[in-house]
Amino acid sequence: MTPTPAMAEAMILAAGRGERMRPLTDTCPKPLLEVRGKPLMLYHMEALGRAGLRDVVINTAWLGEQIEQRFGAQPSWTGAAPVQDGDRLRIRYSHEGLDFGGALETAGGILRALPLLDDCFWLVGGDVHVPHFAFSRDALLRFAGGGMLAHLVLVPNPEHNPKGDFGLGADGMVRSQAEVRHTYSTIAILRQALFDGLAHGNPQGQKATLAPLLRAAMDRQLVTGELYTGPWADIGTPARLAAINAAAESAATAAP
Repeated sequence: MTPTPAMAEAMILAAGRGERMRPLTDTCPKPLLEVRGKPLMLYHMEALGRAGLRDVVINTAWLGEQIEQRFGAQPSWTGAAPVQDGDRLRIRYSHEGLDFGGALETAGGILRALPLLDDCFWLVGGDVHVPHFAFSRDALLRFAGGGMLAHLVLVPNPEHNPKGDFGLGADGMVRSQAEVRHTYSTIAILRQALFDGLAHGNPQGQKATLAPLLRAAMDRQLVTGELYTGPWADIGTPARLAAINAAAESAATAAP
């Protein structure tokens, strides 16, 4: 008898078309674009594995078959090195493209995947490069033991988003309106209750964005956050991808 899969402790968003990355994304899904010879989303998968988080959901749409072909259901690594079969990352896919003909946007995609996800779970966008971020099982457990609906990882504002997205108070609460705002990194811990009132599993394939749900929860003081100051980049254009690869090559050349 096949064992019932565990509820996933993390979700990687990988369904977007990547219009601003064209022509690179005409033949390759954005999360598979490479930095230093490694797909963007693979950095997240390795980091999740290093944290001991074994079950992951990946949503797909545009050229999603390439992602499943690349990683399958159980890649032969967890973290950076091969491991025992029982410790491998286990991946399930939410194929929005196959089910509905296209991506359901951020909240719509998460809502579709909720039946595969644990009550609280890490979320990360597959198209950001954050090579040193440490996902934490302890942080997930602490969040699960509290009453918040979301915990957001914010970063200093990049050049392409100078006004930022959300404020972060000294009390650790995230606010939708603030004089000083930071940028949402696309990394968060979410609780399924954030999506209460919406159809669990999104059977109709409705498109919905995440920001309105987060702002409503902020107004109820149910969103905490932290400011991450390590390397982070939103790979939004071919020029940004080229710049990051050039910087990485330069650093590797300069290393003793």
